Amino acid sequence: MCLFCPTPSVAPSSPWSARRAFLLAAGAAAATPVMAQVDVGSSSSLRKLVPAETLENSAAQQYRQMLEQARAKRALAPDNHPQLQRLHAIAKRLIPFTTPWNDRAKQWRWEVNLIGSQQINAFCMPGGKIAFYTGILDQLKLTDDEAAMIMGHEMAHALREHARERIAKTQGTNLALRLGSQLLGLGDLGQAAAGLGGQLLTLQFSRSDESEADLVGLELAARGGYQPSAAVSLWQKMGNATGSKQGGLAFLSTHPSGPARIKELEQNVPKVQGLYEAARRNG
Repeated sequence: MCLFCPTPSVAPSSPWSARRAFLLAAGAAAATPVMAQVDVGSSSSLRKLVPAETLENSAAQQYRQMLEQARAKRALAPDNHPQLQRLHAIAKRLIPFTTPWNDRAKQWRWEVNLIGSQQINAFCMPGGKIAFYTGILDQLKLTDDEAAMIMGHEMAHALREHARERIAKTQGTNLALRLGSQLLGLGDLGQAAAGLGGQLLTLQFSRSDESEADLVGLELAARGGYQPSAAVSLWQKMGNATGSKQGGLAFLSTHPSGPARIKELEQNVPKVQGLYEAARRNG
C-alpha cells in the first residue's frame, strides 16, 4: 500500500508558520490498472512537444514560492490543523488510483497544503502539487465527498497534463508554423515551460479540459470510496456561490459552473456507482 512520508517538521513560531505537507514515496505501489468507466478519449499528442520534467520542475519551484509567501503571512496550516488532516486523508485514498491515468504519477512526490484565505480556490499543479484554500472548504461547507470531488478534479488536470497541452498549443503551434516541415526542436518550448512564472497558478483550461477533469476526478473519487452523487451537489453549490460576494471566486473564474456541466456529471454518476460500492465493501 502507499507509504506517505511527512516532511521533517520544525517547531512552528505560530499556528500557521511552518510548512506542512506529505509526500508519496516515489517507489510506492500503485493501484492495478483497470479499464476506466468514464470515457474521455486519448490525451492530446501535442503535449509531447513540452518536456514533462521541465514543466514539473517549474511547477515545484512555483509551489515552493507560494508556500514561502503563505508562511510569511502566517497563512500556512500546520500538520495538526483538522482541515489539513482531512485533506490528507482524502488524498491518501485517491492517490493509489492515479497511475493508470498517467504512468508518470509513479514518480511524483504528491503534496497537499492548506492556505488560510477566504478565497474559494483549489488546484493541483503538474507533478502532484496540491493546495486548498480554507475559503473553499468553509464557505461552501463541503462534505468529505464533495472535497474529494474537487481534489479528484484537480488531480485529473495534472494527470491528463492539461497545462502541458495548453502550453504546447499556445507556444508550439506558432513554432511549428515557423519551422514548417523541419523537425521540431524542444528548446524553445522547454524555455517557455520553465519561464512561465506564476502563470501555472492562473492557467485557464478549455471546456474540454474541464469536462475531462470532471469525469476523471469523478472516477478517482468513486474508486477511493467517495459518493459519486457528491459531484452533482458540489457543482450545485458552486453555481450558488457565483452570486455570493463573500470572498474571492478564483476557482469559479477558471471552473465555471452551469446546467450542462451538472447534466454531464449526472449522466456519468451511474457509470462509477459500482466502483464506489465496491470500494465501500472493501473498506
